[in-house]
Amino acid sequence: MTYQFHNYLAILTLLFIPLFTAGFYVPISYAAPESANSGRVIIRDSEIEKNITNWTTGVIGAAGMRPNQVNIILVQSPEVNAFVAGGANIFLYTGLIDLSDDVGQVVGVIAHEVGHIAGGHLSRTADVGKNASFEAMLGALVGIGAAIATGDSSAAAAGISIGQGQAMNKFLAFSRVQESSADQAGFRFLTSAGLSPTGLPGFLEKLSSQELLPASQQSPFVRTHPLSRDRVEALQHKVNESSLRTKAFPAEWDQQYARVKAKLLGFTSPLQVTYKYPSSDQSIPAQYARAISSYRLNQITPALEKVDSLIAQEPKNPYFYELKGQILFEFGKAALSVAPYEKAVLYAPDSGLIRMALAQSLIESSGQNVAKLQSAIDHLKRAEKDEPRSPQIKRLLATAYGRMGKEPEARVYLAEEALMRGNRKDAFRMADAALKQLPGNSPEALRAKDIINTVGEVDKNK
Repeated sequence: MTYQFHNYLAILTLLFIPLFTAGFYVPISYAAPESANSGRVIIRDSEIEKNITNWTTGVIGAAGMRPNQVNIILVQSPEVNAFVAGGANIFLYTGLIDLSDDVGQVVGVIAHEVGHIAGGHLSRTADVGKNASFEAMLGALVGIGAAIATGDSSAAAAGISIGQGQAMNKFLAFSRVQESSADQAGFRFLTSAGLSPTGLPGFLEKLSSQELLPASQQSPFVRTHPLSRDRVEALQHKVNESSLRTKAFPAEWDQQYARVKAKLLGFTSPLQVTYKYPSSDQSIPAQYARAISSYRLNQITPALEKVDSLIAQEPKNPYFYELKGQILFEFGKAALSVAPYEKAVLYAPDSGLIRMALAQSLIESSGQNVAKLQSAIDHLKRAEKDEPRSPQIKRLLATAYGRMGKEPEARVYLAEEALMRGNRKDAFRMADAALKQLPGNSPEALRAKDIINTVGEVDKNK
């Protein structure tokens, strides 16, 4: 289980400082925010992302798009929010999942956001972060929001003003007309996919009481998605007429939803797990939450015992092996983490995030073992296909090549990482230096040429 948090303020800062002072964001690390309100952070988790993709494939297809055309990005924050920005990117807050009652409500909200994408409601932000990582994109959006709200263009570069939350809300706010349009589209996509449309009005009903509160006390979702009693009632009227309103969601989805909520609680609020999941609850989600909580509270022996129990119950579940690998790695046992990560890859071969974690374990435990380093490189290059916007893959590739003594190749991947973080000057410099040392037709030489051409094209357009 690869669970990755990046403070968006730190990521945004990376865009404006030299590469080698940026530090190394380990792809399987957890970096808790300073406080619940200190900033939004991106979560990367292979299991949660796969489940959300499973729930929304039909809805996205009904909108005339392929699943890989829409990115659903999970943001760790207690706030209740979801929004579309930077093109077909849906940012979904964990606070919204926590408030939801069932999988239908989460799918309903996502269908509504897909309605915004299909309706072209965010064309003004279509180019934000086009080639950036999602962490950098989120930071850039906050900066742009601050600039628009305050009239201070420097806010877009800094992105760290006190009023970021309000600025972002103003920047992302929709009109009531657009909201109604997205409601109707979301309803249509849900029913076309053969799903019950009750989730969206059910979730909006939970928030409808906030309509009477001062704006400062409303949830971000309400501030950016204006609610009205007429709007909720109009949507509910359509739902009441739908023949799918009583159709149950697949039992498998309900189980996945329960595990997602358990996993999020275990990682973000480990001390609350015993209240939500007492020892009398022996369901898989409860055991999962308790295993993660033990790990997060640095109780390595109980954590491993609980994970082994889960593995014994579901011996082909890749995410239990992934969690075991992460626990071992995080507690300094990189060599021991390789085997569970390899099991996780065996049962989830298409997960780029798990391959990244395995590659890191191989690198950290390799010493100068060329075979291990080459295996790490092979996994990372396979992971690139599934995670094309991950700067961490570039840094890991650079590390592996560097330990093999292949400095020109390492420099190419550092250049790619710099480019993804918005550091064009360093990207150009390193790519140019690498190109002078690489065979002309090697894959890395072609990559270096692409970097140089990309930087030149961006600067030309500017």
